[in-house]
Amino acid sequence: MTFLIWFAAIALLVQLASIAFVISVKQRHRNSEKTPSPRPPVTLIRPVCGLENNLERCLASSFRLDWPTYEILFCVAKADDPAASLVRRLMAEHPQTQARLLVGEDLFSANPKLNNVVKGWRSARHDWIVMTDSNVLMPSDIFEKMMARWDGQTGLVCSPPAGTEPENFGACLESAWLDSFQARWQLFADALGFGFAQGKSMLFNRQLITKLGGFERLGDEVAEDAAATLLIRSAGLKVRLVHEPFPQPLGARKITPVWKRQLRWARLRRASFPLYFLPEIFTGAALPAAATIALSAIGLLPPLAPLAYLALWYAGELVLARAYGWPGGWRMLPTMVTRDLLLPVLFIAAWFGSGFEWRGNAMTVADNDNGRTARLRQAVARTRDKARALVAARSH
Repeated sequence: MTFLIWFAAIALLVQLASIAFVISVKQRHRNSEKTPSPRPPVTLIRPVCGLENNLERCLASSFRLDWPTYEILFCVAKADDPAASLVRRLMAEHPQTQARLLVGEDLFSANPKLNNVVKGWRSARHDWIVMTDSNVLMPSDIFEKMMARWDGQTGLVCSPPAGTEPENFGACLESAWLDSFQARWQLFADALGFGFAQGKSMLFNRQLITKLGGFERLGDEVAEDAAATLLIRSAGLKVRLVHEPFPQPLGARKITPVWKRQLRWARLRRASFPLYFLPEIFTGAALPAAATIALSAIGLLPPLAPLAYLALWYAGELVLARAYGWPGGWRMLPTMVTRDLLLPVLFIAAWFGSGFEWRGNAMTVADNDNGRTARLRQAVARTRDKARALVAARSH
């Protein structure tokens, strides 16, 4: 029983301390970030695939960025993708901005997104490259906020998504997962110097990535953000996060796709960072709350102790949401509870399965090994072709 008391107490302490720490970091850096000078030209790469909530609004934000020189490269895999027509119209409405639509894909990895955006990387005119997903609502100072985090020890700057504007229970559930849970722990890890990349928005320096083996190295893992994290850390550099995550307007969401997205991310985390994934079973209120209920049932805690415990637990999250301007208030409480009840199920499902779906593509975490094998074969083929070309040149 002593173990249960300590477990519940430590879990609540970690919950509230991590929230207080993240809020303090935000307040400390609110006025300390300076506009980078000079402000180098930037290439913005935005992959698009199909129509989704708030797509036009999010893509239109690409044309309203406060930065002296930048170009936009929209990347689509197929010419008949309905998003391509929207992109063309937006480009016509903003002729003052350098923007191009690139069509096609290069199947060099198991990641469809990378196969789509690699042509953008190769076509970029500038060495500073920002890759931002199509469902991110880009703030006008996005480049400034990302550049402000770059220093001599930085190899990559990212932003986790902040789920905003939820319109139904499913969207509120996704917001509860993205914001006061995932974004909070990512910001916490970043403040401690252990930042993880998030594929929603990433700032690269092309010269650095070239030295580390090139863009194709992001295909070393199924998830490009996991591959980027491992690549940057292997070079002795840091992955930094912006201090205020960029918004992703959610609109209306169905619960099943929300669950599938979380399961996909969990299985990818388990495959790429198993040691970091193991403690996730202890996150959320489900297990510590169960401990307080058990202690109350046997008389070691007052009957109302579990309710008081949960009130403190979720009060901290609501304060965090208010500090960052994330969706909060009473309507978020049921979704926070639902999320925490699902977390142990998610953890177990992540360990007893490997398949997932991404934008209609059936994939598996085993593609990590398959991708490495394919890239090894490609390297061997390139070496063979160069050798043949050299022999042919000498023969002439």
